[in-house]
Amino acid sequence: MTRKLRKAVFPVAGLGTRLLPATKAIPKELIPVVDRPLIQYAVDEAREAGIEQMIFVTGRGKSALVDYFDMAFELETTMADKGKSLDPLRPSRAGFGEIVTVRQQQPLGLGHAVWCARDIVDDEPFAVLLPDDLMAGRPGALRQMVDAWEKVGGNLLAAEQVPAEKTGSYGIISPGSSVGDLTEVLGLVEKPPPEKAPSRLGVIGRYILQPEVMRVLDSGERGAGGEIQLTDAMARLIGDQPFHALKVSAVRHDCGDKAGYVIANVALALDREDIGPKVREFLDRS
Repeated sequence: MTRKLRKAVFPVAGLGTRLLPATKAIPKELIPVVDRPLIQYAVDEAREAGIEQMIFVTGRGKSALVDYFDMAFELETTMADKGKSLDPLRPSRAGFGEIVTVRQQQPLGLGHAVWCARDIVDDEPFAVLLPDDLMAGRPGALRQMVDAWEKVGGNLLAAEQVPAEKTGSYGIISPGSSVGDLTEVLGLVEKPPPEKAPSRLGVIGRYILQPEVMRVLDSGERGAGGEIQLTDAMARLIGDQPFHALKVSAVRHDCGDKAGYVIANVALALDREDIGPKVREFLDRS
């Protein structure tokens, strides 16, 4: 029987250099899209999927991420005294033990960031969410993945078709048989050039993994870019455990990129009943 998915790892130690200078003093995960920071969207998605414990893998200068999910006593007291609703703040209040943190002391890649959470993950299956990839969909991308994972078990990756010229920016899947949006994964290649890519099915920022991947990451083996690649570690498990990719029904916004970040703000604003009409009116006039 598939074990319940209770834990999720959020690699949030990056410096956000693609969004400088805004990220010089503010963690990129706290930069707002419309009126919520990136990290809030990822945490909300995890909560919807039934995740009980969020593991933030942080770096130096990222303590504001934890503060964001704490109680803001002065702010809440002032708002309450003035009769203002506290509803806008409720999603940013974490329950006791809901968020834990561990420090990634060196920037050695995504695989290393995930490995830093090994003692908290322990022997349970876990999800990985990259907050840079804002996934807009209903239900959320991770909820869709959990529904599929509960049927097939093993390891499950979120994937999308990427342009041929972009394969060098993704982990690319060697696909097997497909049923609907679910594809068997026969192999993984990290950032192959177009002429060597086994497909155009690219891995995007959501994963459900078995704890055995941590034992593979224990070796500290370096891959592309001299970093410890999560893709390489996952590839070692193929054949030993079930491995599938799911094309999720969601729009992915790369908010680590300036153009992607601006597009995300416009797209999500247009989808809001409270501000969508005004934004659409402005765009129509432009």
